[in-house]
Amino acid sequence: MAYQKKKCWSILLRLYHWAFALSIVTLVITGFYINDPWFTSLKEGSASFPMAYMRFVHFVAGYVFTAAVLTRIFLYLFGNKQERILEHLPVTPRNVKSFFNTVLRYSYIKDDHDTDRLGHNVAAGLTYVITIVLAVFQLISGFYMLFPELALYNGWLWEGLGVTIFGSQQMARYVHHLVMWWFLYFILVHIYLVIWNDLKHPEGLISSMFTGVKFIKKG
Repeated sequence: MAYQKKKCWSILLRLYHWAFALSIVTLVITGFYINDPWFTSLKEGSASFPMAYMRFVHFVAGYVFTAAVLTRIFLYLFGNKQERILEHLPVTPRNVKSFFNTVLRYSYIKDDHDTDRLGHNVAAGLTYVITIVLAVFQLISGFYMLFPELALYNGWLWEGLGVTIFGSQQMARYVHHLVMWWFLYFILVHIYLVIWNDLKHPEGLISSMFTGVKFIKKG
């Protein structure tokens, strides 16, 4: 079977992908430690500061995560055809058909593959959109806990926005922890499905996140 190379992902999309992935792994590990330290030191607060180090790494990863999320939102609006948000949502007859075909294919009910789609299938795309929406909630809750008294404009505090959305810092902490589990499950399912897709349809799905190129069967 003959294949042809097609440019799929921009360099900005690929940078976002790896920044997003690595920051999530770092945030989860350091977040678990901040929530429940699994090792302590008798020198804490004098010669050693494990909690301070973990919090610092968590905050740095949080800023990387923020940059990645903002980059993806930008690409949803101004990226190439495969990267824009309308290509990811079941809002057109073509996308609705792709969504249900993908669900049936993942369920092993049908074996149809969307050969006319260069980017994500709609089931995956919709999941990514939901993930970015939840990522925004993670950012709001995280910065609310980090800067609860930061003045934004004319005396209006960041705390005011946080209280409006979450009600209290403790609720924001709970939501922050709860949404974190979505990202954990998302990573596991995502890795499984990209390997599954690459085995069943050798289009270079995994390598495309390094090269930006996918391989499409010649009609």
